[in-house]
Amino acid sequence: MLLTERLLLRPFRAADAPVLSAYRSDPQVARYQGWDAPFPIESAIAFVAGLDGRDPRGEGWFQYAVELRGTGALIGDVGANRHDQGRQAEIGFTLAPRYQGHGYAAEAVGRVVHHLLAEEGLHRVHASVDARNERSARLLERLGFRREGLEVQSQWWKGEWTDDLRYAVLAGEWPGSAASGSA
Repeated sequence: MLLTERLLLRPFRAADAPVLSAYRSDPQVARYQGWDAPFPIESAIAFVAGLDGRDPRGEGWFQYAVELRGTGALIGDVGANRHDQGRQAEIGFTLAPRYQGHGYAAEAVGRVVHHLLAEEGLHRVHASVDARNERSARLLERLGFRREGLEVQSQWWKGEWTDDLRYAVLAGEWPGSAASGSA
């Protein structure tokens, strides 16, 4: 589990499936994601069951449930996909619409990135963003991610060619990591 001032990032529980299904069923939430809306409850149950027992330090995707401290409300999720023998990770994030615009996504993503780079010692964290998803791109830039490139019409996504923005941050660029010299 990872804590911030306002959030608890934890493994998913079976009881989270209805809320996961609800926010992932919103067409605006699903627009730039790898699933379609609606996201049926059966899919949410299977998704949560598939995460059961996964080690957040192992290679592959680990999805953190983002819970609002104090209320216990599930407000979204942040995924980390470790690869390259655990030296790098890709991140992805989703927040329920009613919790967007309050800084929760930056807080949650920042905490996961800090965990990966400063606490776990990974070398690099990167993200891929549909170029039309300006809010997610701005969030990554605010956190200190560098835009590394634009792949024009590189993804056939939900029936159309889309541009893909690539972002990354190195441990040496992340405040508080041993590699940055500010640990």
